[in-house]
Amino acid sequence: MRGITQVIGVELKLIVRDPMSAFFALAFPTVMLWVKLRTGKPLPGGLPSVDANVPMLTIFVIGMATLVILPATLAQYRERLVLKRLRATPASPGMLFGAQLAAHVLLAVLGTALIIAVGAIGYGLSSPASVGAVVVAWLLAALSLSGIGLLLAAVVPSGRTATVLGLALFFPMVFISGAVIPFESMGGAMKSIGGMTPMAPAVETIRAAWEGQALSPVSMAVMLGICLVTGGVAVKAFRW
Repeated sequence: MRGITQVIGVELKLIVRDPMSAFFALAFPTVMLWVKLRTGKPLPGGLPSVDANVPMLTIFVIGMATLVILPATLAQYRERLVLKRLRATPASPGMLFGAQLAAHVLLAVLGTALIIAVGAIGYGLSSPASVGAVVVAWLLAALSLSGIGLLLAAVVPSGRTATVLGLALFFPMVFISGAVIPFESMGGAMKSIGGMTPMAPAVETIRAAWEGQALSPVSMAVMLGICLVTGGVAVKAFRW
């Protein structure tokens, strides 16, 4: 147990020390929050903009950490033959995935904490209606998107390819899923398409939890299903 904890700690330090990873997972979302809140206008329906945008941008952080940075990290290890050397150790794909998932989820925790702190101190963010529900929604979102990231990481041969594919998956989805543009401000067609993306249940659930609405069992089941299916396929498809 101590060994895997040390591995996770080392991996997290390596991620945070990478300027690009640290910027896009930690600093960039806070810049986006500042840009989005300059007008201070409430959303249609009267909800303060900060109370919608902070929960939404936590999904942006999770997506950046798990769909872009995580696959690139593992693919770089494959490209540099680090995984080949690990193959000679008792490490299994499941153990390797577990350590990477934990490190990148912790990165997302740091980014989420920073956004919440900026929202609360700088813009009067309201406290979540249920902290427990927010934590459950956040964890399900992290697990579901991590499963997709691990599936991508399992087979991509190089870090550059992983980054390109991760960004190609992340950016269209983040803009139409409600993680950047609130669903209240979207047109009908865009909202329908965005609602079919894997990120949409995450946005819906964490916003509902923050605002004190009932969590959708369907959305939660979808996120759990995505995690189990993609994670299982990733372990089976993994290439050293």
